[in-house]
Amino acid sequence: MAKKQSNWNLSRIIREVLLLVATIFVVTNIISYFRAPALDSDKIPDIQATLINGKVFDISQYKNKPVLINFWGTWCPVCKQEASNIEVVSKRYTVLTIAVNSGVDEEIRQWMQEKGVSYPVLNDKSGAWASKFKVSVFPTNFIYDSKGKLKFTETGYSTTAGLLARMKLAE
Repeated sequence: MAKKQSNWNLSRIIREVLLLVATIFVVTNIISYFRAPALDSDKIPDIQATLINGKVFDISQYKNKPVLINFWGTWCPVCKQEASNIEVVSKRYTVLTIAVNSGVDEEIRQWMQEKGVSYPVLNDKSGAWASKFKVSVFPTNFIYDSKGKLKFTETGYSTTAGLLARMKLAE
């Protein structure tokens, strides 16, 4: 009986892996599209609030710059995985993160210290900001362009490269 020769070679393996990655990318974007909240407006809302570090965040100070608004929770396992990605983006762009139902400021500060992140955080103790943005899936990211118009909405995990690319497109 003749041995059957395997058709697997490095080129075919690479092609199959790339096809798998592309398929996952397309499927996750379709899911994100259907899970994205339907906002009443595509304009960035007026946000003036005191952050957990005591500083006041005023969205009007960031006109003509893209802004990432990230809704997350200390209780959310996917948010824990995404935290370092948000940290990288916050070093290059304006980022406001909103911790939903995550306890008192000190608990959030402790969580951030454990994760090694330092981005700006608004504590949404009651979920009022999440309600205003109609967020029900965590994490959820809203990327507004330099004109204050909503450009992208992402639900679930977002990679650093994906977030940076979207922020670049929003400039």
